[in-house]
Amino acid sequence: MLNVLRKPIVSGLALTLFLSGSAAAQGHGNPYKEELDKQGRKGNGNHTPFAWQVPSMSDRYEDQFDLGAAVEPQHLTGRQGKILKHHYNSIVAENAMKPISLQPVEGEFTWEAADKIVKFARKNDMELRFHTLVWHSQVPDWFFVDEDGNSMVNETDEQKRAENKELLLNRLETHVKTVVKRYKHDVDSWDVVNEAIDDGGFIRNSPWYQITGTDFIKVAFETARKYAAPDSKLYINDYNTEVPNKRDALADLVADLLADGVPIDGVGHQAHIQIGWPSIEDTQTSFELFSEMGLDNQVTELDVSLYGWPPDNAYPTHDAIPAEDFISQADRYDQLFELYEEVDADLSSVTFWGIADNHTWLTDRASKYTEGGGVDAPFVFDYQYKVKPSYWSLMD
Repeated sequence: MLNVLRKPIVSGLALTLFLSGSAAAQGHGNPYKEELDKQGRKGNGNHTPFAWQVPSMSDRYEDQFDLGAAVEPQHLTGRQGKILKHHYNSIVAENAMKPISLQPVEGEFTWEAADKIVKFARKNDMELRFHTLVWHSQVPDWFFVDEDGNSMVNETDEQKRAENKELLLNRLETHVKTVVKRYKHDVDSWDVVNEAIDDGGFIRNSPWYQITGTDFIKVAFETARKYAAPDSKLYINDYNTEVPNKRDALADLVADLLADGVPIDGVGHQAHIQIGWPSIEDTQTSFELFSEMGLDNQVTELDVSLYGWPPDNAYPTHDAIPAEDFISQADRYDQLFELYEEVDADLSSVTFWGIADNHTWLTDRASKYTEGGGVDAPFVFDYQYKVKPSYWSLMD
């Protein structure tokens, strides 16, 4: 497999000049501008081009891994739809396929939003990731209420707890079976269980775990495997997989499940990260740990925040973000994609958790922690859908 030799970004000043109208940006020796000219587009070099005016990212990485984005149904048309079709060969639903979206009331499934995403992927010959069959969040309360309307978690009678466990696992099996059968021929990768490990490195003490132990994980994977297409892959997905105690706890859980015959094909690494965290070495260690277990790796929710934790110093607007912050972000993306290419054989997909900076959960988080509100800008396209320095670094 041929890999392009990646180069580190030159100085921030050089790249800033490059993007703002230097000789290179005007077409002298710039392969991107030359490509635009070949295609007859209007990227004249005097203004930063729009996302659809530059070469496709998925074409750049087609020999290494799929490149995807998280979407809502309203993102499938207009400029956002245009960007999706140009730059990505994979998509995932940001919210439309979570349990509370698909089955808010027991036995009443709402398919419209999810079906729109499935139809878009099918029409545009895209891979489709499903997110997520089981999660401790965005799951309707009825899953955890017994037939008398009482909370299963608060039950103290042992016999009743056993009955509740059976009831909950039956409900889970019905949900997974119904969803997987509907999308069997459309989904390539399933996030079966999401965020089973907490920040302390322990199995998350969710209602699922309090009522069933780890049996909910086993039932979810076994049911998904029974009804999914034979060539589709099943993933356990989590965040902060680069953190040693959480990474090791996840690895121990997965090893136990595999030893018990649970059909797990791979691990999803969310990669909600920052410019300065985590280290590339810790990221690589996590990939290698799971690949040595015979599992595939996918980067499932990539975004690179401009801020550390907590994000209490966010800029008030996008226009207030200094150019040097975008240069630092571009350096980070360069390091990441250099690693992704290096571990190529053990990484099948990379998905951004959004399309452009005008829609990201990180802005909600930054606004929450910053007095007076603030914005984040984690992607390679800005809030106006124009390319950022990160795009150029990602494309070498």
